[in-house]
Amino acid sequence: MRSAGCVFAEQEASLLLAEASTPPELSRNVQRRMEGVPLEHILGWAEFAGGRVVVEPGVFVPRRRTELLVNEALALLADGPQLPPPVVVDLCCGSGAVGAAIMHQVPGVELHAADIEPGAVRCARRNLEPLGGQVHEGDLFAALPPALRGRVGVLAVNAPYVPTEAIRTMPPEARLYEPVGSLDGGPDGLDFHRRVAIGGIQWLSPHGHLLIETSARQAHGTAEILAAAGFAVRTVRSEELDGTVVVGRRVAESVRR
Repeated sequence: MRSAGCVFAEQEASLLLAEASTPPELSRNVQRRMEGVPLEHILGWAEFAGGRVVVEPGVFVPRRRTELLVNEALALLADGPQLPPPVVVDLCCGSGAVGAAIMHQVPGVELHAADIEPGAVRCARRNLEPLGGQVHEGDLFAALPPALRGRVGVLAVNAPYVPTEAIRTMPPEARLYEPVGSLDGGPDGLDFHRRVAIGGIQWLSPHGHLLIETSARQAHGTAEILAAAGFAVRTVRSEELDGTVVVGRRVAESVRR
């Protein structure tokens, strides 16, 4: 596995050994990993935010940097009122890892998640429905129940933000085994951020927050997009997690028809 380019070969080998029921299964799984299949797709789960989430083949694998998105959402929820239960939306949810991590820390939250990929929706339901979360299939806000409009306290978004031309430079486990739609953010990577900023402000409660994961290089562009849509904006960076999140707070007078 190390000769095949697996940077954490020893750790990955230990996980494959622990999960395999028979030597032939272990041999198959090692071969698949050497071919570039994501470890999480082989194991059927990923470690994220101190727990495990189910990750099916063909579904976007949650990255450690996205734990910053969770941390910022939890901090906002801790500062807000808990009655009635806060409404949180995990948009472009993939496996539902962000929503699951939030629900483990804030059990009373009303959690809705949405994704356009049927495989991701199926996987997210496995992770979120046992916790009481609801998962919807569709394109961004069109997937959400209309009754949520104006009620969302925290809108957490890990939308695709890889520039189209950069996808070909990504590691094979991403560009070959994850849906292109979960990666491709358009020419500058910010197409979805524009759509979320314009539509999101209508779904937030007064002084609700929109949190968008982005890259350090794109953070200024994401922040400008949110500011132009009427949000009060700040950017959070974690070097430890290599994560960047732009946080937009809805200003009551910024609501547009």
